[in-house]
Amino acid sequence: MSESSSGSASLPAFVSEVKRDFEKAFRVLKETRTLSATHTYQIYQRVPGEEKVVAIHAPDAWSDDQEARAQVVGFDGTVYQGNPKARGAGLRYADIFKENPDVNVVIHVHGPYLGAWAGAHRVLPLLYAPAQRQTLAREIPIYIDRRGGESAFINEKIRENEHTPAILEANGGATFWGKNIIDVSKYILILEEAAYFQGLAEVLGGTKDFGPGVLEQQWGMGLVAHNPLAGDSKKGDRQAA
Repeated sequence: MSESSSGSASLPAFVSEVKRDFEKAFRVLKETRTLSATHTYQIYQRVPGEEKVVAIHAPDAWSDDQEARAQVVGFDGTVYQGNPKARGAGLRYADIFKENPDVNVVIHVHGPYLGAWAGAHRVLPLLYAPAQRQTLAREIPIYIDRRGGESAFINEKIRENEHTPAILEANGGATFWGKNIIDVSKYILILEEAAYFQGLAEVLGGTKDFGPGVLEQQWGMGLVAHNPLAGDSKKGDRQAA
């Protein structure tokens, strides 16, 4: 959904817009084989000005009914629209939305190569230029110990580095967050590609770090309009480290 959406719009219109963006992103990710065969793709979109989310899960690949249905659920688990058993959709990432007012959407996804890095319990360093272009973070953390909860782990990583865009979920997939469904989903595609190329490079000795000037070049291409550190790659390295 575009960032121009406001809480003044009626909830049904807002839900329709969320569903439209979900369907577009799901189609692209499925057609590009960014998604695993099970089509695990779940979005949790904050309702502007309210402690609620619109939650939509991709339909089961085996289901005859391929329509994705939206649930509207409060951060406290109150179900306002959809399946009465959907209370967990509101609770799952509520703490992320509460602690990070700039986060409007959280997306959980399974991709073949992100899943491979997650299964290996390895941090994914950002060594593929397009994946580095949109963030000052230099790696994607790995969530292994689940006893503290995924939201608590994500909040901890955001506090450590506000530029972190995602985590890998050990033995599972990955969770992303950001401003809107389309932009976050575009980054899912790019990061899955990064995991693919960097995985292939493992047999050749692994992907090497960027050469001189590459970070400055990439951040200048992707973040120059919004990044106060643009033009000073050394300062960017220090903050992102």
